Amino acid sequence: MAQQPIFKDKFDDAIPVLNFGTFHMGFTSDANSVDFDENDRKNQGDVKKVAKMLAEFKPTVIIVEMPPSFNEALQKEYSEYLKNPNMTFENPSEIELLAYEVGRLNNAQRIYGIDHKMGYNYNIGNTIQNKVNDKTYEKYFQLIDKEEKKLNYDNLSLLDKLKVDNHPQYLDFLINVNAEILSYVSTKDKFEGADEAAKYYHRNIRMYSNLNQIELNENDRVFILMGASHTAYFNDFMKRSPKYKLVDPFLYLK
Repeated sequence: MAQQPIFKDKFDDAIPVLNFGTFHMGFTSDANSVDFDENDRKNQGDVKKVAKMLAEFKPTVIIVEMPPSFNEALQKEYSEYLKNPNMTFENPSEIELLAYEVGRLNNAQRIYGIDHKMGYNYNIGNTIQNKVNDKTYEKYFQLIDKEEKKLNYDNLSLLDKLKVDNHPQYLDFLINVNAEILSYVSTKDKFEGADEAAKYYHRNIRMYSNLNQIELNENDRVFILMGASHTAYFNDFMKRSPKYKLVDPFLYLK
């Protein structure tokens, strides 16, 4: 039987947040990418349909995966989009295609970037020599390769891809595959994999700190759009935060 709360841990004026994960729709330097033509008219139309669904959340503030140093230019371009939603972008990403449109449909005036870049070796598990003989790392990727084939992600519709990206099990998988599985990779008496995993946590907690530097009030409703591995971490952070109240994205993904 599920345990009942033993004390109150959210402020009465906790801010609603729709924390939404996506694959990167334009160029990405990430180790993994999705084949998606961001300039294809049909794809752009499909994104607008999703934007219309998510706009039902009625955000007042938009948060995206861009460093805060770009905030002035980001706000300027977004303001231009609000005036002219037919403006074109040479190489649009999920920011221009989805975040701008969700904001425009609600006349949200503020947009901020919270990304923080840090170096990180995703592939350290395959490069360390003389590893302690625990086969969990290798077995896990064999399992995931098999399950990914069943999922057939690349052939899903845009909406179904985004449903996968925001599924709780998939979000846990993203934390595992990006970080925690590396705790099984080490040489005797050392912590090479764990230390590398900590860098990814470090990046995400710094991104979260960037969010917490933005002035928000009890009347705000926040829409966050990031690569889904960051979404996964932010779900954990916000679940424990007294300031934020997570909203289920599946209330809007029809």
